[in-house]
Amino acid sequence: MATDYRVVRLRPSGLDYTVASGNDLLTAAAAAGIAVPSACRNGVCEICEARLLTGKAINTRNQQTITMGGRLMLCRTEALTDLELEITAVMGAGENPPKLFQAMVAEVRSISHDVYRVELKVNRRRELSFHAGQYLSVNLPDAEPCYFSIASSPSADNIELHIQATPEWVSAQKVIDALMSGGEVTLEMPHGKACLAAAPRKPLLMVAAGTGFAQMKSMVDYLRETGFDQPVSLYWGVRRPEDMYLRSLAETWDAEWPPFRFVPVVGDDEDNDWSGHHDQLVDAVLASGFDWGNVQVMASGSPVMVYTLMDALVEAGLPESDFYSDVLEYAPRT
Repeated sequence: MATDYRVVRLRPSGLDYTVASGNDLLTAAAAAGIAVPSACRNGVCEICEARLLTGKAINTRNQQTITMGGRLMLCRTEALTDLELEITAVMGAGENPPKLFQAMVAEVRSISHDVYRVELKVNRRRELSFHAGQYLSVNLPDAEPCYFSIASSPSADNIELHIQATPEWVSAQKVIDALMSGGEVTLEMPHGKACLAAAPRKPLLMVAAGTGFAQMKSMVDYLRETGFDQPVSLYWGVRRPEDMYLRSLAETWDAEWPPFRFVPVVGDDEDNDWSGHHDQLVDAVLASGFDWGNVQVMASGSPVMVYTLMDALVEAGLPESDFYSDVLEYAPRT
């Protein structure tokens, strides 16, 4: 017997997903990668409450039908028709309002010649909501905010950062020095619109340069949790082999996660222009064989790399609306 599927549309976020007959709305939302606040999962805490705008559903606890205007708990509701729900606790991509949080330094560890892995334990963690691919600022006293991509999944207990710091990178080095001293640090998060509020509905191409890998790690961790089965490719470009600071992790994903493919792109050490133009990385992506009319692209790197890549892919047939990067927001072209 064929399984019936219903479409559930969430307002005001604009997100939607499908739910199979016999499945509750909360479980189906989680499978689609949509973060609905929840706790007890038995309809008591009322954290996953929504209001039914259109359609018809059933309460699985008392078998009562829910109609337009009725309140429901997603964990205890099945869809009888397509539904439209009002649930203000669910945010669209990049719509989470930034807030200040205090965090304890759990670990600072060197993972390459110039990159540190930082783990932060956030106070009031249940109040923190962000999407895979977003970033934060570390706010030190008497210093400008310093921005870093979040490398952990939104469901992780702690926040992971990958910080490239050398004496020449004064602001980043100052952050590392402060974090290594322990204690608390102030974070403002989340920031960024190039993120995943729900699992994509088409293949995903991720292109990162340097520590742009951190943003991609957040998205990979998130997609693996949702059971995402569309093709996912990561092109990671660095100048020197030693700059690919977590290559073994990307290779493990490639070996263990069937939809995933990892393509490392290492520049020619004698090519002094590589780090500025990133031609090798762009050429490798263009040669990937993707159907540019059916792929979503996430890019993280310098403005030069991002715009060079975007122009090349749009010329190859990628709709510009399917190209996402924080660079488009913080360094727009005039």
